[in-house]
Amino acid sequence: MSQAVNTSLGYPRIGLKREWKRALESFWSGRSDEDEFEKRMKEIRLSHLAAQQRQGLDLIPVGDFSLYDHVLDTAAMFGLVPKRFAKLDDGGKITNELYFAMARGSKEAAACEMTKWFNTNYHYIVPELGGTEPSLRENRPLQLFRETKQELGITGKPVLLGLFTFLKLSKGYAAQDIRQWIGKLLPLYAVILKELEQEGAAWVQIDEPILVTELTEEDRALVNEIYSYLRGAAPGVNLMLQTYFDAVDRYEQMVKLPVAGIGLDFTGNGAVQLEQIRKSGFPLDKILAVGLIDGRNIWRADLEQKLKVLAEITAIVPKERLWIQPSCSLLHVPVSTSEEKLLPDAVLDALAFANEKISETVLLTSLVNEGRWNSVEDAQLLSNKVALMELNTLPERRNEEVRAASRDAQQQDAARALPFAQRRLLQQKKWMLPFLPSTTIGSFPQTQEIRNARRAWRSGEWSEERYRLFVQEQIREWIAIQEEIGLDVLVHGEFERTDMVEFFGEKLEGFVFTSNGWVQSYGSRCVKPPVIYGDVTFRSPMTVEETVYAQSLTAKPVKGMLTGPVTILNWSFVRDDLPRDEVASQIAVAIRNEVQALEQAGIEMIQVDEPALREGLPLKASQKDRYLQWAVHAFRIATASVRDTTQIHTHMCYCEFHDMIDAIRDMDADVISIETSRSHGELVSSFEEHRYGQGIGLGVYDIHSPRVPSVEEMSNMIERALQVLDPELFWINPDCGLKTRGKHETVESLRHMVEAANQFRAARAVLTS
Repeated sequence: MSQAVNTSLGYPRIGLKREWKRALESFWSGRSDEDEFEKRMKEIRLSHLAAQQRQGLDLIPVGDFSLYDHVLDTAAMFGLVPKRFAKLDDGGKITNELYFAMARGSKEAAACEMTKWFNTNYHYIVPELGGTEPSLRENRPLQLFRETKQELGITGKPVLLGLFTFLKLSKGYAAQDIRQWIGKLLPLYAVILKELEQEGAAWVQIDEPILVTELTEEDRALVNEIYSYLRGAAPGVNLMLQTYFDAVDRYEQMVKLPVAGIGLDFTGNGAVQLEQIRKSGFPLDKILAVGLIDGRNIWRADLEQKLKVLAEITAIVPKERLWIQPSCSLLHVPVSTSEEKLLPDAVLDALAFANEKISETVLLTSLVNEGRWNSVEDAQLLSNKVALMELNTLPERRNEEVRAASRDAQQQDAARALPFAQRRLLQQKKWMLPFLPSTTIGSFPQTQEIRNARRAWRSGEWSEERYRLFVQEQIREWIAIQEEIGLDVLVHGEFERTDMVEFFGEKLEGFVFTSNGWVQSYGSRCVKPPVIYGDVTFRSPMTVEETVYAQSLTAKPVKGMLTGPVTILNWSFVRDDLPRDEVASQIAVAIRNEVQALEQAGIEMIQVDEPALREGLPLKASQKDRYLQWAVHAFRIATASVRDTTQIHTHMCYCEFHDMIDAIRDMDADVISIETSRSHGELVSSFEEHRYGQGIGLGVYDIHSPRVPSVEEMSNMIERALQVLDPELFWINPDCGLKTRGKHETVESLRHMVEAANQFRAARAVLTS
């Protein structure tokens, strides 16, 4: 190997036009059988590999493709099936029926827990190890390696989730038992690698992103033991130990691990990584895989700057021992800008999705290999420079009035006038809500009829007035449904909204929207994040009309529904020329204007959702406090200006309560709902250690699973929560919005939820009579 090599860590699963999503949903609905499904998935999988081959990748990752989630794939490969799915498990290869039951639940069994993949918006299925005994049901990397070689003539780079990361992301075992679980799984990893070695795999990429977190000395010793064992078990296969999402700690220890190569992330905190190499060098016997192209954002790389980094690295590490690659899997970005026809030219020219990022990787590699470090005459480098310059000179990039308001807001305390205990008394008197008040998180089913109506309106087939009347008709229907079910606090249903972030971005300045910029969030659920390219500016009220209309239909309170500033930030592709806290502050000022508009219009229960607050947390504990300070402050900028009697709600997802308790208290919301149904017991247990003294609703059923939970199931969740939470502060709600569910299951589930609440109210009435 006399030259630098280019490679990638993974490719988007969903397809250029979401073919993967459509194949999944066709299979789930019964419109295609298993043979058709498997055939279609193979076609999609091979087309993705061929696309990367055409772009000139030297080493193409194989095995990153998944039918649902790569962590679930690993658990299934090792037969780690929770006991509640035993009826579907015959001890052999995991069937699609069993695989998808674990992911989505079945009529008989709740789905496995789902949570965020590190600090991204991708969700993985949490492996449950308790009560299981691992065995290698199938060597999935081997099968996909063979398929790729036979069908396309590609000798790929198999991708495998590392053992240490897999265990750290799993549940169902005590921390002190990790060595025991390593002992169970390590021989199975060794079999996978031996068989790949026999099949002719030269390199295997083993993903260990957990290594960028702050590990203990015991953890580091375990990692060393794992890789010493694997090297001895399959000495003929080269292991590329791949890290991403941050710089590694203890660099000197990390690069001494017994592997053939180390993959490091040189974006984000890449300056730290570069300084480590400057200071300590790099081993002569290893390959350095340089993660130089940002795999998590959608902006073109500054190729001149990237070449400067590579020039520094090649002064230390010869180019023949370099791989040049994206910083992480391209799973987190859309497939290609080729489908984007409506964006402003200056913005479009500055974007790079997965295919464009591969092209940047290939170009950088050729420039390094040809020694063209500062070629001002190179057409591609010149094009890159011009595109970035044209983006940065757009007038929308700098609005002095917005920046002044943002600076002022950042310097303010942003606190409610009265503490919660005093506000609560005023709010109780105002609202007169019953014991265990019931509500929902905000959205109701987005039926095909609603999607068709929105499409007709956007295309101009429907007039503004016709669409407005249609939305009002949906609101009227669902206000009546909520009243009939017996909910205490209602919502308008968000029928006018495509996505909780996109909707607000479309009504604010500083955003643009792609036509086909989809990324996977969980399962077949794909989202199309807005692009924040300029300073964020409030134009006019965004939600007042629909909320006021809904309130006119009922005497019960209707919540105004807004998305919080940190969630808008974290669920968008964000400009990379400003610190994220400055962008969050701009958004917070805009949301504050909307909160004030709702309050002035008579809406005095307002929910400002922050489901993505936690996922923005840095992976290193030492950096978390700084993030939480500005994130919480942004929420308070948006909400603290209201009257004492105005009740502020918020909603959060997958919150590990114990490490967020102080931040959640500091948000000072009157009521918080937390998405917890898939990990309810663990969260409730944390309240035994961490008291929370404000209004709270723990989701009593899982909306991600297509099933109607029983009254008994919800009652058990409520009863468990009330053992550690103040019943006077507890709310009853689903664990998230209901947009993706069907109408029948939504209505029946909410009926069961209200019935469960009424049972507790009746029991309390007996006790107090």
